[in-house]
Amino acid sequence: MKGEFFVQENEKNERLDKFFLQKEGSLTRAHIKNLIEQGQILVDGKTVKAGQLLKVGQRVSFDFLPPKEVDAKAEDVDFEIVYEDKDLLVVNKPQGLVVHPCASTRTGTLVNGLLSRVKDLSGINGVLRPGIVHRLDKNTSGLMVVAKNDMAHISLSKQIKDKTCKRKYLALVEGHLKEDSGTIKTFIDRNPKDRKKMAVTASGREAITNYKVVKRYIGYDLVEFSLQTGRTHQIRVHAKSLGHPVVGDDVYGKAVKGLNGQLLHSYYIEFVHPRSQEKMSFSIGLPQHFEDYLKKLKEE
Repeated sequence: MKGEFFVQENEKNERLDKFFLQKEGSLTRAHIKNLIEQGQILVDGKTVKAGQLLKVGQRVSFDFLPPKEVDAKAEDVDFEIVYEDKDLLVVNKPQGLVVHPCASTRTGTLVNGLLSRVKDLSGINGVLRPGIVHRLDKNTSGLMVVAKNDMAHISLSKQIKDKTCKRKYLALVEGHLKEDSGTIKTFIDRNPKDRKKMAVTASGREAITNYKVVKRYIGYDLVEFSLQTGRTHQIRVHAKSLGHPVVGDDVYGKAVKGLNGQLLHSYYIEFVHPRSQEKMSFSIGLPQHFEDYLKKLKEE
């Protein structure tokens, strides 16, 4: 794809990513942001940030290959369906399971498993991410809500955006938090030194996490984190920013022998049902690997 747009009077002060999304609705905002970061979308021939506010008359040029999507295939994948009706599912994703196909993982994902076990899924997120309203990292376990039609998808996405969908996690972190509870409010963006990581930055997107210490062990704290926003790796980045990374997090902390990733579990989710408008909540216990690790620790 190659071309250019010029900013009109009614488009002034629009963010670059939003401006381009309106012009090229076939792309997701996340994909557009990546293209901007890679210098494939320019303003007056220069690389700028996705949040750059545009001025009347500026030239937004682009030159990139259109995204290639491969249909996800139905496969037998191990995960638990906690609840299901004609509009949505709540699933318990095990640690190590990737949510949807990507460049590095084409098969064996949650989406592949959903296609095998569920007749209909919403199509808003395209052929690679049918039904996926929100994500969990590969090595984060726990509850996710999945949409079976576009009506449910739109409603659930809006609840997440409006912060009325409540999501709570349990994590074991290194060391002891100074306060028993609090709120972490920062901005999160791509790490300028490593684009595969996220980091607390001076700009970026606002990220808000509430936390509460559930139990203190010698050398560790079991902490409940609840999300007000849903940024990539938000809890893991915020835990690191406090100086207490999640145990087993080999990206923002350190790998732990015997663990296959971070001890982070989505144990509670609450939302309003898109059709009945009934408030629904689900909770689930810690997975066995998490429980086994806690049993090795001593309480303070």
